[in-house]
Amino acid sequence: MSTTPNLIVDLTFDFALKIIDYTELLESKRKFNMANQLFKSGTLVGANVSEAQGAESKDDFRHKCKIAYKEAEETEYWLKLCKQAKNYPYEEGLLENIQSIIRVLGKIIASTK
Repeated sequence: MSTTPNLIVDLTFDFALKIIDYTELLESKRKFNMANQLFKSGTLVGANVSEAQGAESKDDFRHKCKIAYKEAEETEYWLKLCKQAKNYPYEEGLLENIQSIIRVLGKIIASTK
């Protein structure tokens, strides 16, 4: 990570670390399909945000942030399922974290129009 603070980069990196821990918990409970879905979407949010930092243009930056936003929305969906599904462990705070990330990404996307 860069030495210069960057809110969205830091938020998504920290979130990805939490998703890694949570998906390991899901796997320990034999919830492999959900673990795989959440691992992919939850870590891709930060990967796309990180990739956006090296964008070739303002449009490229915005496009990569939109992809991150879509991955964040997908992650929110899987987390809501985990929260409501019977016999699934739920990690408090993850849903709030991804909703904050969605809000920040939405503001970034809107401000780069």
